[in-house]
Amino acid sequence: MVGRRVVMALAFYPRGGSAQVVRYLGGALETLGHAVRVCCGTLGPPGSSSHAATFFAGLDVEALDFTEAVTWFEQGRDPMAAPVPIHPSFEDRPDVPDRVFASLDDDAYQRQVAVWQSLLERVEPPDLYHIHHLSHVNDAVAALGARPTVVHLHGTELKMLAAIRSGGQERWKHAADWDRRLVSAGRRADRLVVISPTDRRLAIDLLGVAPSLIEVVPNGVDVDRFAPADLTRSERLVQWRQWLVGDPQGWDESGQPGSIRYSDNDIERFLLDPATDELLPVLLFVGRFLGFKRVPLLIRAYARAREALGPAPPPLVIWGGYPGEWEGEHPHAVATSLGVDGVFFVGWRGHEDLAVGFNCADVFVAPSVDEPFGQVYLEAMACGLPVIATDSGGPKSFVNTDPARPNGWRVTPDSETELADAIVQATSDDAARRERGAHARRLIEHQYDWRRIAEHIDRIYNDLLT
Repeated sequence: MVGRRVVMALAFYPRGGSAQVVRYLGGALETLGHAVRVCCGTLGPPGSSSHAATFFAGLDVEALDFTEAVTWFEQGRDPMAAPVPIHPSFEDRPDVPDRVFASLDDDAYQRQVAVWQSLLERVEPPDLYHIHHLSHVNDAVAALGARPTVVHLHGTELKMLAAIRSGGQERWKHAADWDRRLVSAGRRADRLVVISPTDRRLAIDLLGVAPSLIEVVPNGVDVDRFAPADLTRSERLVQWRQWLVGDPQGWDESGQPGSIRYSDNDIERFLLDPATDELLPVLLFVGRFLGFKRVPLLIRAYARAREALGPAPPPLVIWGGYPGEWEGEHPHAVATSLGVDGVFFVGWRGHEDLAVGFNCADVFVAPSVDEPFGQVYLEAMACGLPVIATDSGGPKSFVNTDPARPNGWRVTPDSETELADAIVQATSDDAARRERGAHARRLIEHQYDWRRIAEHIDRIYNDLLT
């Protein structure tokens, strides 16, 4: 095994799942002897979750600081014209500084490429570039000269391309230009890594690349951090009180963390069985409030399931939602309009809290439609939780793939009725829940440990460089 100098490039500041992949994969590759340098965006002061050196602690980091661009946005100026323009986004959301890629004109594109070239020129030339996503970063790397490049697709860029092809050219003025740029970047790659068989098919169809150049490499899990912990009733209650009462971070349509607050009485009413005083099974959703996550659908299905679950229905905890960011209906507004009890909003919290959060819950439920992969499902499964997912996207490759060892429930996409039924089954049958949770943990240990994933990536590196 030969150690390589690798530049891992990510256009964004730490926020979504691809940043978690860079953090864990980069660390695992370093244990194999590679020297990994992360080039990315950063936002805010040291110590904040969006600050690159803080988030990627333990890895060498060279970053573009988007803080000034966000200040420009708050002042009513164009953040894409700042000295360091903020990155664009693959999602089209109103009133945010990071506008969708397909809305940026050629001048804005050139500025993005130029600042990334400047960043990359500050870094010692590597043996290989490992670029996460298709974006302007690919063009900045290409401008530096021919070196092997691995392009790691996370699915969101493919979603945007699919949206462009299905009417996006009428919706976004510069959609055709970005379609051409992303396709060209994909075809220039020496190797494409996709995270699921579904995305492999999409990459072939949307990018027109040869199937032989595409490797399916799923995301992994830190199986030491995300592991079952036998927490007592008291330990679980302490955590829920801390997250919901002591340090509330849930937010309503104001976008302000802490604008949703709870009391000790709420904890006792909805988390404890009045007949036994024991904790009720907790349903947990984790993720951003993006349209394809279907959080409003989940709340409606949960309201339906409560009616079937009798006098002590389990609570639903909504963990996540980046402050001020949502598509479509705001989940809290949906819960309020339905008048449904037992829904709790934890807010956006650090990844370090998440393993504890899983161990305070009993079922992970996320009815995303065409989820590109589903990292958070794997992390929940690693903690011994069975999962409820839809029969679409990445989860099809790891949820209930072995009929003899089911590890969750799969339902038809966008079926409120089937989702409600799965919630009832999962929370009513203690034995099935425990058995499927044990199967989930076993699958993660055998196939999704980050060390195994890094070994696969190492083989790709060696194949390109030898």
